[in-house]
Amino acid sequence: MRYFIQHQTTYNYAQAIELLPHTIRLRPRVSGSQLLHQFSCQVLPLPENQTLVLDAEGNSVIHLWWGRQPTQQLQVQITAAVETLCTNPFNFVLEPWATHFPLNYPTLTLHSLQAYLTPPLPPVGFDPVAYQLAQEIAQACDSNIILFLNQLTQKLYEHSTYQIRETGSPWPPCLTWQKQSGSCRDLTVLFMEACRCMGLAARFVSGYQEGDLDSRERHLHAWAEVYLPGAGWLGYDPTHGLAVADRHIPLVAAAHPLNAAPVTGSVRGAGVQSEMSYQLAISVL
Repeated sequence: MRYFIQHQTTYNYAQAIELLPHTIRLRPRVSGSQLLHQFSCQVLPLPENQTLVLDAEGNSVIHLWWGRQPTQQLQVQITAAVETLCTNPFNFVLEPWATHFPLNYPTLTLHSLQAYLTPPLPPVGFDPVAYQLAQEIAQACDSNIILFLNQLTQKLYEHSTYQIRETGSPWPPCLTWQKQSGSCRDLTVLFMEACRCMGLAARFVSGYQEGDLDSRERHLHAWAEVYLPGAGWLGYDPTHGLAVADRHIPLVAAAHPLNAAPVTGSVRGAGVQSEMSYQLAISVL
């Protein structure tokens, strides 16, 4: 699929502030399953310096710096043309020893995946609600890992009500499952915690999803990726109850949701209130 994306985010401040360094995580991923044909990032006020770097988890992110000029608005305009290539999310062959629990990653792989195996949200220690959920599903599917991932995805989708919550940190997994409701990032964190309870490396992905092309309403989306030997990182979307293919457009992936936030930074100006708004359009080319 080929997509054209226009995404504008605007922050309005109640009084003049000075912009301190910011990080933009809105550049679509380039990989064997996704090509980036066009990309631009326009920022107002114009930054004194703008650099494209790879972060610690291999994401292409944009760092911005400004001088000390006062402003009451920050606007980030992203334009991108992307081609997604994964038409069959099940086109893989697992290593023979990686089909059932317990999954024991090789030592060198385990070192690389350590950050994706610990609880995604504090406090330290796995959420007992997520642990019980994971154990019940693993038992129901006779410890088959692919069946576990499919059934976990479906269970969260079938038993949860999706709600739009534009700002704020993800809820703790126990709260999401107790409410059986949440935003895409809430369901993703619950999914990640259930996977990590079972020793599966999982990470948080921020990106776009095609959605209903007859509707103008679009939002940033979140889902999870799980690392399986022989298959690599596989995407699962509990909000939509499916394995991720060419209708999803990943931007960045991180062990912790905060490191996948689209825009992060700070301002100089104590107690200043701000308001965020955005416009997002996704069209098929």
